[in-house]
Amino acid sequence: MEVLQQRKETRELREKRNKALEPQRPREIYYGEKQVSNLQCSPDLRFVTYRLSSRNNSKGTAVPDYVTESGYTEDLNARAKVGGSQDLSELFIYDVARDTYYVVDTKLIDGIYDKPAFLREYHKDTTAYATRYSQPRETVIHGPFFSADGKAAVVVRALDNKDRWIMLLDLPSGQFKHLDRQHDDAWIGGPGIDGWLNSAGTIGWLPDNRRLWFQSEDSGYSHLYTIDVENDEKKALTSGRFEVLSVQLSRDGNYFYLSANAEGPHERHFYRLPTTGGALERITRQAGAHDVTLSPDESRLAVRYSYSNRPWELYVMDNRPGAPMRQLTTSTTEAFKTYKWREPEIVWIPAADGAQVPARLYRPANGARKGPAVIFVHGAGYLQNVHKWWSTYFREYMFHNYLADNGYTVLDIDFRASSGYGRDWRTAIYRHMGGKDLSDQVDGARYLARNHGVDPRRIGIYGGSYGGFITLMALFNAPETFRCGAALRSVADWAHYNHPYTANILNTPTTDSIAYRRSSPIYFAEGLKGRLLMLHGMVDTNVHFQDVVRLSQRLIELGKNNWEMAIFPMEDHGFVEPTSWADEYKRIYRLFEEELK
Repeated sequence: MEVLQQRKETRELREKRNKALEPQRPREIYYGEKQVSNLQCSPDLRFVTYRLSSRNNSKGTAVPDYVTESGYTEDLNARAKVGGSQDLSELFIYDVARDTYYVVDTKLIDGIYDKPAFLREYHKDTTAYATRYSQPRETVIHGPFFSADGKAAVVVRALDNKDRWIMLLDLPSGQFKHLDRQHDDAWIGGPGIDGWLNSAGTIGWLPDNRRLWFQSEDSGYSHLYTIDVENDEKKALTSGRFEVLSVQLSRDGNYFYLSANAEGPHERHFYRLPTTGGALERITRQAGAHDVTLSPDESRLAVRYSYSNRPWELYVMDNRPGAPMRQLTTSTTEAFKTYKWREPEIVWIPAADGAQVPARLYRPANGARKGPAVIFVHGAGYLQNVHKWWSTYFREYMFHNYLADNGYTVLDIDFRASSGYGRDWRTAIYRHMGGKDLSDQVDGARYLARNHGVDPRRIGIYGGSYGGFITLMALFNAPETFRCGAALRSVADWAHYNHPYTANILNTPTTDSIAYRRSSPIYFAEGLKGRLLMLHGMVDTNVHFQDVVRLSQRLIELGKNNWEMAIFPMEDHGFVEPTSWADEYKRIYRLFEEELK
């Protein structure tokens, strides 16, 4: 029948046309409850890489919020505690040409089975102790980072953060070629390397598509390196007892622009360096700190600059050594300028173990012999507060000026664990927070008594967050040194803090109970003799209010009477209300006046 034949031909043509118009879709990959992240294509579009992650099932914490619009107590969902299960991830490659996908295997990475050194302490019979696991350690893979011609580099970090590998990834096979391993018995960290598992750190390709550039603490300080992926030649481009803080490759690929503290740990300058290595060419000149952004054509610099007693302002300058900086902003008020803000003197304190500990000294306006003193402990642990630029702790800086106006000598210490001084300083608190970081405060008190006429019986201490933790440890473990202390938003038990920060330093509570026991103030509360003031925000989602509640119960059980607590019902970890800041510092000042004067 002709009609049947025509209909058949029409149908077949339509099917052929529809098939020809169908887009060439990739394979559908089902990943169930896992999460997809870091989706990338290789430069030639043949390979697609992606990470599949399974979420951990760690229990979060509920922080009660008492002052609410509803009138009801409402729970804030906050982080889990240290030691819980962590997100697990795998890196996959989808090969478009072969229409197949496969997982990147980490089992053959050198050192992947190594046990952390601290575990040996828990094994009574060291002769039978196995130094390797039977299964590879869990990892997270960052990248790939592609060269212009399609080479793929990845950064592999062990979840225990004691190893970081830089590898060349062969995309067709999913196999690794080892380029560099950085191992630390404590934890991997430092500028451009980072101590957090969600960061690959500084890494990139040079225009020759042969050399990778990255930062490493191989020498004990974070420096810039290159490695030739064809002959494995590794070269240090910077060296010395300083840290490279940030790196940027020039547009033509011939130079690096660096931020570093090469003039000394208390200044930050901007430099240029050939990609082949050589001498650092310093571009900024003024003492202080320079936070620099290059113009798109790299001819000019926008510079955020500050000095010890002058807040940050914006400047512009030509991109050449020693060029003058032209100020664009003036952010302070006339009232601010009427006060003569102090330029703290930077001093070095001899520690009991022979180290030289940096500190800032505020001298009293009319200091009498045998006067009172206050030691300030900065927060965050890994942070720098002894320097020649405007402090992140600007409120505390102003408070220290006020204390000095009222007869106090004030000392602000970059204790062990502070940033800016290299790997050994950074990791000196490994497995014992409240060890050397506390003894540095005790040595600071001794230094004030010996060198600045301070009455050793009239020394107080205060700080927030990590500084609050050290204040508790100081009053509990060195009561003969400190007459009183104010602990702000302080950690009382490290087993209750977050995982990323704490597990680096103390491992986990189940694997290293010794470290947690000797590092947590709640276990030393019986040592309290001086007067303690605790101040804490009730909706603190970082260091939970639960910490000081538990510590309060412990002090009650011990029959201690010389402590008090001020609570701030609407404040998180970082206070935001001026009334709260004012109330907090009035209480701290009153404590010092009553106990030290």
